Amino acid sequence: MRQDIVHPGADKLRYEIREIVDVAKRVAKEGISIVWENIGDPVAKGEVPPAWIKKIVADATREDLTFAYSPTKGLDETRAYIARERNLEGGIQITPDDILFFNGLGDGISHLYRNLNPHARILGPDPSYPTHSSAEAAHSDKPHITYKLDPENGWKPDLAEMEKKIRKHKDISGILIVNPDNPTGFVYPQETIRAIVALAKKYKLFIISDEIYSNLVYEGNNMYKLASVIDGVPGIAMRGISKEFPWPGARCGWIEFYNRDKDENFDRYTRSIVDSKTLEVCSTTLPQRVLPKVMGDKRYYPYLALRTHRYQERSDYAYSVFSKIPGIIVHKARGAFYFTCVFKNGILNKNQTLSVKNNFKKYLDSCLTNASPDKRFVYYLLASTGICVVPLSSGFNSSLQGFRFLLLEPNESHFKKTVDIIAKSIIDYLSSK
Repeated sequence: MRQDIVHPGADKLRYEIREIVDVAKRVAKEGISIVWENIGDPVAKGEVPPAWIKKIVADATREDLTFAYSPTKGLDETRAYIARERNLEGGIQITPDDILFFNGLGDGISHLYRNLNPHARILGPDPSYPTHSSAEAAHSDKPHITYKLDPENGWKPDLAEMEKKIRKHKDISGILIVNPDNPTGFVYPQETIRAIVALAKKYKLFIISDEIYSNLVYEGNNMYKLASVIDGVPGIAMRGISKEFPWPGARCGWIEFYNRDKDENFDRYTRSIVDSKTLEVCSTTLPQRVLPKVMGDKRYYPYLALRTHRYQERSDYAYSVFSKIPGIIVHKARGAFYFTCVFKNGILNKNQTLSVKNNFKKYLDSCLTNASPDKRFVYYLLASTGICVVPLSSGFNSSLQGFRFLLLEPNESHFKKTVDIIAKSIIDYLSSK
């Protein structure tokens, strides 16, 4: 090409969660069955959406308007339902005009960073969900700036480090939290969110709270949404149905704007997001039409409680197994359906291996040139056992060495077998050399 047509931030767009699939397919050709523990899709993993939800969806397809455009911001009645439910929870009060629908939160995340001034940075967690960290890095063409989620302190964020980063990087304009967190399963205590809100107020920042798992919090763990503690700070909360219904293929998510009237610059930014969505006309109509009926059904929240109880049981089992292994750090998940193991500093090296087929080792080593130590473990685990997990370092833009797997397997004996195999593989790997 006579001109360079590639966006300067293109190389920052990485999604190891799916990139590892190509390697897994090569492993499968060697006759090894793959256990997919990489992508958080409840339906693909075997969860069956309830018949009553399917009926609501089926009934909606018989309505002619389901096949029409929706308003750009989303269906009026659906936004009114969300605003009403949000306001009943207490905290900041919003109107339907404060809600904007997208084709999934991936689309929403793209719009958030795409419309942000390239010189304005968002401080995000480490480990960080890659859709956020990659989009933020790409929009600025610089490495994503992070604050530490501390595995030595139950995954609580290091607030002192967060403030230090804010003071050091004058271009930081906002703070991102993912609550409940992916990949750690951490749920932010109220006092922690209030402290982050206080920092945002002190340094005139806004807050983005990704709350896609907010209705998947385990019993005994209180979920405090940003709306309940935002006070007068500008903020954006992100929600969706892909994990809840579950219906990831619907690609239906929305964002909620808070305190737009408190800052003119923030208000202009939110209007630019709405305007950019206008260019796409609207988001998918069908899931918007069924949302109030599904979430308003008396069976909905008991259904979610049953699911989260099962995730909690699996988390407890995983913790009981991994916590006995010297050299790793684990905590019980408190929400969502992920479990993260962290290797202690210095315990991994480039000489450790697991048994793999000789004819596959050359290919495996070619994939691991200059790879991080945790990625090396993850790929050897995959080639040896067929279990496909995600490394923390490259998969979640993290300074930590570790991996994430799922709590979604509905067959309890299969889940326990997978956990036991991973645990044995860790022991064998750490003792190999």
